[in-house]
Amino acid sequence: MGDFISIDNNPDLQDIKPNLQGVPETLLIPLWARAVEAEQARPIIKDAKAAEIMNGIDYDFAKFSKAWKSQIGIVVRTELLDHATRNFIQKYPNAVVINIGCGLDTRFAQVDNGNIHWYDLDLPEVIQIRQNFFVETDRYRMIAKSVFDDALLGKIRETGKPVLIIAEGILMYFTVQEVKTLLNKLISEFPMAEMLLEVMSPDIVKMSKQHDAVGTMNVKFQWGIKNSQELETYNKQIRVVNEWNYFDYHKDRGSWLGWLAVIPTFKNRFNNRIVRLQFT
Repeated sequence: MGDFISIDNNPDLQDIKPNLQGVPETLLIPLWARAVEAEQARPIIKDAKAAEIMNGIDYDFAKFSKAWKSQIGIVVRTELLDHATRNFIQKYPNAVVINIGCGLDTRFAQVDNGNIHWYDLDLPEVIQIRQNFFVETDRYRMIAKSVFDDALLGKIRETGKPVLIIAEGILMYFTVQEVKTLLNKLISEFPMAEMLLEVMSPDIVKMSKQHDAVGTMNVKFQWGIKNSQELETYNKQIRVVNEWNYFDYHKDRGSWLGWLAVIPTFKNRFNNRIVRLQFT
């Protein structure tokens, strides 16, 4: 039901050489993770579009070949976010969804009900690549701006509709003050909205250089919290509704990590999770 136009078998499309440095380059990690998931005997997610995009990009994806922990974590978070987004859309069929730091994800095509309005937001160099694979419609828009750009939210003119904000694989690269500034800005512009965000533990933040995928790039994690309830201290209008710990899902794919995850101390110290917020 999505509004995307496929570029399969387009002889005029040349392999794209992404000019991405720093945090923007990290978008290639989840693209790779979703694309190669199809090689599994029982894939957690099925994202044919991701494979199509990866095949159209001239990049050394082989550098991630040993990043099995990240690959599993990314497809689990994709499944969790897809499920939570579908639940929101089922409850609010005419919802507005704002996808912060969209990278090259395909979520709109996965969850579109034919009525929602969707905004994919990322930096100009990312959106420039994205425009090779997706086209805008009356319900789907791409916004080429930093999330901290004061002119950004003026481009989102949907009013009077339930709003869902998604922040996947992005906030851990911001400082704590930047995260607080962003949340306060979103609360001011979209009162009563809901938000799905990925949260990392402080212990993982400290291990940027040892990370199996991010460690191959010139970037580092900056933000993480021990307890999701800490988000409520950032603004009195934030309420944590629930959360989903990656270790609770598909333990059969985690090898020895699946066994360690049953130990509460390990699970709480070395985890990523999806947190659902309500702005009150």
